[in-house]
Amino acid sequence: MNATRLIAFALLVGVTIAITVWASRRTSSATDFFAAGRGISGPQNGLAIAGDLMSAATFLGFTGLMYLSGFDGWIMPSVTLVAFVLILLLFAERMRNAGRFTVADVLSFRLRERPVRAATAASTVLVAVIYLVAQLVGAGVLIRALTGLDFVPAVILTGAAMLVYVVFGGMLATTWVQIIKAVLLLVAGLALTLGVLIKMGFSLSVLFTTAAANHPAGDAYLAPGGSGRSFLDTVSVALAFAIGTAALPHILIRFFTVPDAKQARSSAGWATALIGAFFVMTAVIGFGARAILPPESATAVGKSGNLAAPLLAEFLGGGAGTVGGDLFTAFVSAVAFATILAVVSGLVLSASGAVAHDLWTNVVRRGRETGGETNVARWAAAGIGAVAIVITLAAGPNFNVAFLVGLALSVAAGANFPALLLALTWRRFTTTGAIAGITAGLLTSILFIVLGPSVWPGGAAAAPYPIEYPTLVAIPVGFLACWLGSVLSRAPEDGERGATRSFDELQVRSQTGLGSEEAPISTH
Repeated sequence: MNATRLIAFALLVGVTIAITVWASRRTSSATDFFAAGRGISGPQNGLAIAGDLMSAATFLGFTGLMYLSGFDGWIMPSVTLVAFVLILLLFAERMRNAGRFTVADVLSFRLRERPVRAATAASTVLVAVIYLVAQLVGAGVLIRALTGLDFVPAVILTGAAMLVYVVFGGMLATTWVQIIKAVLLLVAGLALTLGVLIKMGFSLSVLFTTAAANHPAGDAYLAPGGSGRSFLDTVSVALAFAIGTAALPHILIRFFTVPDAKQARSSAGWATALIGAFFVMTAVIGFGARAILPPESATAVGKSGNLAAPLLAEFLGGGAGTVGGDLFTAFVSAVAFATILAVVSGLVLSASGAVAHDLWTNVVRRGRETGGETNVARWAAAGIGAVAIVITLAAGPNFNVAFLVGLALSVAAGANFPALLLALTWRRFTTTGAIAGITAGLLTSILFIVLGPSVWPGGAAAAPYPIEYPTLVAIPVGFLACWLGSVLSRAPEDGERGATRSFDELQVRSQTGLGSEEAPISTH
C-alpha cells in the first residue's frame, strides 16, 4: 500500500469536506440547494462544467487511448469538445431562461406537466445511476491500482464523500469541489505537458516520431485505424460522445446556477476553451507516455491504458522509489481521485433534483410546494447514492464499465437530446411526442447495447448488432418517435398547458429571458 498517495487522497478529502461545511451554512432554500442561489459567475461555472466533464475517464482514459492507439485516440476528445459547441449554440442560454432546477422544467414548459416530468425524471435518474455505477467501479479499480487499497473500501470511501457533498452542501459545495478539481487537473496536465516537452526539446515533430518509433505499429501509429474500429463503430462512438454529452442532465443543470443568460453563454464559452486546452494537453501526455516510458512499462500501463499518466508522472519525477517520483505521482493520483468525486457528486445532485423537484413536488404534489423539497432531495440523494454503491459492490471490479458508459451516453443521446431540442424549436411538438421519443430512445439504447459486442453472451463475433454504441440507431429512432407521436396526436394551438404557456411564450422567454426567474441577492 502506497502511504504517500493515501495521504494525498486524505488531504484532498479533508479540503473538500471543509468546503462542504462552509457551503452547508449558506444553503437554506431550494434555490440554494439545487442552483447554488444562482450566484455562480460565468467563469466560475465554466470551470465547474469543465470539472464536471474532465473525469477520470477523460484524464486517464483519453491519455491511455492515445498511448495505445495514437491518432485514433484523439477522436473521443475531439468529439467531446463538439458537444460543448452544441451546448453553447443550442442549450446554454435557453436552458437558463426557460428552466428552474431540472431538464424537465424546460420540457414541461408548454406540455402536459405530469406525464412529461415523470418520463424525463425517470430518464434522468436512469442515466445518473448508470453513469454513477460506472464512475464508482472506475474509482475502485483506479484507487486500488494507485494506492493498493482494496476495491470495497475504495468504493465506500468515494461514495461516502460524494454523499457528504450533496446531502449537506448541495449545488454550492458540488460547484466548488468541481472548480478546485478543474484547477488541480489543469495544473497537473500542464506540469505533465511541460515535462514531456522539456524531454522532447519542445519539438512536436520529435515527440510524434519518437512515439511512433516506440509503438509496435510504427508509422501507422500516427495514422487513422490504430484502434482497430470499423468506420461505423467510429461514427457511433463519435455520436455518443458528441450528442450524448450535450444531453447529459448533470451537465445541463449547471446552467441554472448562473444569474442570467449572459453568464450562461459565458460559462459555456469558458468551459469550451478550458476543455479544449485540456484535451490538447492530454494529447501531448498520451503521445509523451509512448515516447518516454520504456517498452517494459506497457505491462504496467495495462490493456486499458489508464495508468499511462501516473506512470509518466513517476518517471518524470525521477522514477519509482524517489522522493520526486512518489510526490509527483501522488499529486497526479489525488487529482484523478478528485475528478471522480466531482463527477459523482454532480450525478447524484441531478438525480435527486429529478426525484424531489419533478416527481415529488410536481407529479405527486401537483405543484403544491410545502417547503420540504430540499429535505426530499437530501433523502433521495442518500438513497440513490446508497443504491449505486450497493450495485457497484455487487458488480465487482471486473464489471463491464464500457457497457455502462455506452448505455448512459446512448440514453442521453437517443432519449433526452431529441425531445429537448424539439421542445425548444418545434411548434408542433406535443406531450405524446415527448413521451414517445424519450421511451423509444431509452428502449432502443438498452436493446442494441444488449445485442452489441460489449454484452452479447456469444462474444463480439456472434453479436447480432456488431457496433459497440447504439447511437446510430437510437438517435434516429428518438427523433422519429418524437415526430410520429406529435403528428398523430392533437396539434397544440395555445400550448398543451392551455393559453397560459404557448410555444411563442417559450420562444420569447428562452431567447430574451423575459419572465425567467431572476437570481436572488446572493451572499455566497
